[in-house]
Amino acid sequence: MPPLVEIQHLEFSYDGQTVLRDIDLAVEQGTTLGVIGPNGGGKTTLMRLLLGLLTPTQGAIHINGLPPTQAILRGNLIGYLPQHLPQVQPFPLTVRQVVRLGLAGKTGLLRRYHRADLDFVETLLQRVGLAEMADKRIGALSGGQIQRAFIAKAVAGRPRLLILDEPTTAIDRSMRHRIIETIQQLKADLDLTIILISHDLRAVTAIADRIACLNVSLHYHDVPQHIPAELAYDMFACDLEAMGLGHVHSGRAGVTPLNISEKHD
Repeated sequence: MPPLVEIQHLEFSYDGQTVLRDIDLAVEQGTTLGVIGPNGGGKTTLMRLLLGLLTPTQGAIHINGLPPTQAILRGNLIGYLPQHLPQVQPFPLTVRQVVRLGLAGKTGLLRRYHRADLDFVETLLQRVGLAEMADKRIGALSGGQIQRAFIAKAVAGRPRLLILDEPTTAIDRSMRHRIIETIQQLKADLDLTIILISHDLRAVTAIADRIACLNVSLHYHDVPQHIPAELAYDMFACDLEAMGLGHVHSGRAGVTPLNISEKHD
């Protein structure tokens, strides 16, 4: 079976400055790829290319055999959870209405929803633990509950690929485990393929089957437990204990590994 996402010889430049160089990457159907890397390493650019918001300078991206712009138009291939959710306090919408907005790419904004799609939204509300809050205004929910509502919205159109941009960054520590559980359960229930872009290595290692370390070029692509500790430290200044790698002697006195979850693109 061909990969759901295939990236071949991808390059991208802004005003002559190379942001991504010679990226080759395949994401098999039903797997979860975690993408990590330093600030300015190209993670956000890669995500925008996957969403069809940017055009490669060279190379190609195919999602289910289609370029991203065509895949997005299909409405049922790609679901997306942005890092920065809209300010929901002024919204007069209920939780149910917000999740139903995820059907728009599939049915169109001005078309009536099919009964099967509406029933699926109710199922999603149950799966993310918000069924009892479905008629509440979205602004009345906690941060973790809002995040789960928008995750449900992202999969309401029954996509094959779910792209998550920092899904645990703005969430209280006590809620991160719940968010991770929600993502894992939806993946299993809906047979999703997931690309997770994150600085939160604990989330990445908990969710991802494979991990890609991106810093202009692709420096590593394998299962999380196999990432070389020196590479993780020297390139990404990440939290090695979160990856089960223990302490690494960098050879630089006074240098302490930073928790990558505290840094943002």
